[in-house]
Amino acid sequence: MNKPRIRCAIYTRKSSDEGLDQDFNSLDAQAEACAAYIASQRHEGWVAGKTRYDDGGISGGTLDRPALQRLLTDIDAGLVQMVVVYKIDRLTRSLADFAKLVERFDAAGCSFVSVTQAFNTASSMGRLTLNVLLSFAQFEREVTAERIRDKIAASKKKGLWMGGVPPLGYDPHPDPKTRGLVINADEAETVRTIFALYDDLGCLNAVMRRANALGLRSKLHRFRSGRVQGGNPFSRGQIYALLRNPIYIGKIRHKAQIWDGQHEPIVDEALWDRVQSKLQAASVRPRGWKTAARQLVATPVAPLTGKLRDETGDRLTPTHTRRHGRYIRYYVSNRLISGGTDPRGWRLPAPALEQAVANAISRHIGKLAHDHRICARPDMQRGDAILAKAQRLVSRLSEGAPGHLQKILDDGQITKNGIVLRLNVDGLAEALGVQPNEIDHAVLAIKAPFELRRRGVEGKIIVGDREPQPDRTLVRALSQAHAWSTDLRNGKPLGEIAAATQHSESYIRTRAQLAFLAPAIQGAILEGRQPADLTLERIIRKPVPLDWDAQARMYGFAQSPRHP
Repeated sequence: MNKPRIRCAIYTRKSSDEGLDQDFNSLDAQAEACAAYIASQRHEGWVAGKTRYDDGGISGGTLDRPALQRLLTDIDAGLVQMVVVYKIDRLTRSLADFAKLVERFDAAGCSFVSVTQAFNTASSMGRLTLNVLLSFAQFEREVTAERIRDKIAASKKKGLWMGGVPPLGYDPHPDPKTRGLVINADEAETVRTIFALYDDLGCLNAVMRRANALGLRSKLHRFRSGRVQGGNPFSRGQIYALLRNPIYIGKIRHKAQIWDGQHEPIVDEALWDRVQSKLQAASVRPRGWKTAARQLVATPVAPLTGKLRDETGDRLTPTHTRRHGRYIRYYVSNRLISGGTDPRGWRLPAPALEQAVANAISRHIGKLAHDHRICARPDMQRGDAILAKAQRLVSRLSEGAPGHLQKILDDGQITKNGIVLRLNVDGLAEALGVQPNEIDHAVLAIKAPFELRRRGVEGKIIVGDREPQPDRTLVRALSQAHAWSTDLRNGKPLGEIAAATQHSESYIRTRAQLAFLAPAIQGAILEGRQPADLTLERIIRKPVPLDWDAQARMYGFAQSPRHP
């Protein structure tokens, strides 16, 4: 009795195209081994098909492969009953994709066999072994991908260019073994022109129109396949991306990190800083309102633009959002805007930061002016006049005058525990009516503690020694608590109090316990000397302890509650 014929298809794959141009390559070696295996199974009725299914230079992490798709089509048509491969990872390296393939094979009555691994999917043990081996194949692929990502990150940290389409202004190094960029003189001139145009015009749309009028074009790149990309007029988005790319000052960006590159810069850092400051200022400019635009010229929206950096040296960039119709401003580390997430990045509420910086400068100038220490050589005749002008400046800064803050502050840096500010000698001299060379250089440097504390969903910024500031919500709740506790002691039912105040009984019960706080803690709340993170929500979250020492520990008082 003759065995039924089993039509076999040989499938081969290689991840890279290296060596495929040889007379006898890896695909040929795989096909030869598979053909020999089929010949050894001739007594079982196996017959090799005439069609070869070869995928060269394609990863096993995807099913979108031309030869594989042709094979699946032939399987669905009933032309193939057995797929033969050299190793299982030639078919796929993904466990999920393998499950899809096996399901499709089963539906068409097709099996699968590996030449170098003694099993096939016709038996249950073969399926189990196959799943185990394929899990390791997928693990190997993921580990390889991790190694490649780590290698790219380490190489970029050294300033190396890791391939891809080079940016406008650069070409790959002529030595293919050198991971670097060389300047393309003609394209570099285009880059410098665009930076100069934005420095002059300060408007992306205006730069786009001028660049296109000058005939400037994006980078023209020819791929090995013959496909051509670029060489077109610049769009607004392309100009913005070009102006934000740190590669033009000799840097290499990798995700949120920026490293010193090994290539030559095209633009100088002074021009780069001016352009970045203007881009940041434009990012918070109101759109579509001419009156708002005119007002923006007179009153800067973000006076700290380009002034502050975080502890990593990254510039704090103004940004904004709209929430429930409200326009909310922030200063954030620039890498959070251009490079994604970073747990070390800062995101600070703009009004609070501006006011905190202004208050720190006000206290500094006010104290030095009171002690007649503004000038390097004190002048008793002008001392009162300087003090009067310093007091007016302090008053304006405390009232939130962004123009004065922008003129007086030169730069600064914020860390987790402190803030360092450097004043602009010309702006300070103009405000105080003295010559810049008369001001003591010690006046220009300010160091103060800095703390960001969470209060609900908002952050409270504390710069310098915190001045007493009563919390209106806490004071009002404390007053209500005493009124309600008095009613309860007089025998008034809790339900009647709740009905009279239009609150629930639980609302009254949780807030009335504020009346049992230690007298010294209540006094601190009334005077605003409580810890900055002590909120009403924090107090009512748990029952108030009757022990005053326990209250002090729970609510963050460093000293005894009798003397908070």
